[in-house]
Amino acid sequence: MSAIGDLYLVERRALIARSRSTLARLAQDRSVVLGTAVIGLLLTFATMLATGSSEAIGTIMFVPWVALLAAQLGPRAGSVAGAAATALYFVAAEVDDLPDGPLALALRFAPLVGVGIAAGLSSRRISSDALELQSTSALQRALLDSTVDGICLTDAGGNIVLANAPLQRFSVELGLPPYGTAWERLLALADRTTEPARYRERMLELGREPAASEDEFELADSGRVFRGHTAPVARNDGTVVGRIWTLREVTADRQLERLRDAFVSAVSHELRTPLTSISGFLELLGDAEEELSPSGRNYLNVIRRGTRRLQGIVEDLLLVAQIEANRLELERGPVDLAELATATVEAALPAAAEKGIDLRLDVADSLPLEADSARLRQVLDNLVSNALKFTPSGGSVMLSASNGCGQLRLDVTDTGIGIPHEEVGQLFSRFYRASTATRRAIPGTGLGLVISRAIVEGHGGTISLETREGKGTRVTVTLPRSSG
Repeated sequence: MSAIGDLYLVERRALIARSRSTLARLAQDRSVVLGTAVIGLLLTFATMLATGSSEAIGTIMFVPWVALLAAQLGPRAGSVAGAAATALYFVAAEVDDLPDGPLALALRFAPLVGVGIAAGLSSRRISSDALELQSTSALQRALLDSTVDGICLTDAGGNIVLANAPLQRFSVELGLPPYGTAWERLLALADRTTEPARYRERMLELGREPAASEDEFELADSGRVFRGHTAPVARNDGTVVGRIWTLREVTADRQLERLRDAFVSAVSHELRTPLTSISGFLELLGDAEEELSPSGRNYLNVIRRGTRRLQGIVEDLLLVAQIEANRLELERGPVDLAELATATVEAALPAAAEKGIDLRLDVADSLPLEADSARLRQVLDNLVSNALKFTPSGGSVMLSASNGCGQLRLDVTDTGIGIPHEEVGQLFSRFYRASTATRRAIPGTGLGLVISRAIVEGHGGTISLETREGKGTRVTVTLPRSSG
């Protein structure tokens, strides 16, 4: 019964839509409108002659037809139509023996001609405004249709008011029903997604709550992945009148991420075993280092540095994998941030001296907090290492830590090469490296800030970055005193 009712509803809506479309086409056909106006004039005249009631009918019955002719042909033709209608009226009045003096002629002629001229002028202005509006609407429509996102606008009840071409294409490809509210149509996909229960609940929430939302779903049968976003549309007074919906296919992005994750996992695990062997043999060679020639000892140090660098990269890759799997574990305990900062600077002083960079420390005597000491030290090492890496010889790097209202603040400020403003938003994306670094061939993996942010946010803190290209960078970290 429900299927029959739905079919009837679809057919009824289609019939109404076809009827409206037909009427709209007829109303826009100039020959149909002109023919209707002429026939209307003649029928009015014929009715006057047939009934002998020209006085009762009067010239008022000619007004719609004069206005129609004027709207199609302009004010000059409208005045002629008004004069013709006046003539027809006086012919009928003559048959009915009505007064036809100059005053009667003026009282009939002036209004009809005036209506013709006024309707013609108004029509010209309306047509000009309509053309301008049509041009603007066509431009806006072309703009919407040229986007990669499917976009639609619904009213307060969820009924679709406007949908662009990409969304219409998605609807056909996904087999969405042609009727119902936006969320009811999307709800039809529930059983085809990889998470039917969650998807169904999400669509029902969208039907109940007009708040902004963003979500992602994957189709089990095709593997296609879509990201949807909704936002309420409100008047100036805050009254919600509708909602904007966007739908973007992100299948290629997700496939690339899966391939990258698989590659990172394979590389990190495959490198661990040989690196362990290399480290073991390095320890054996270290026991006999005194027996090596100066060049041999130099080679051994190069191997050690390269091995440590590779081990660091592998550990970073594995840590990023844990972070993205929400498996970052923090072992909190009493920590003194001042001691960690001091140790970081002391460890980095040789590298700073080698590059000719002035590395300074500005911390209070004691900055106690509850945190994971090893992970927090990793954050400090990453930030100071980045600052030294991107600061040329003769520059300076400052690590400062201070006590605030219920939280601790940490700043790493450098006078380095800085980062272009338009790239700042991508700095916390994994593997991303600023153009200023790639142009100068500065080594790095693009994982340090990703790891640092995850650790800081895992402690309930925040991390932010301010930079000016060619002037330097400041990274600010805030941390609560305790995890509770």
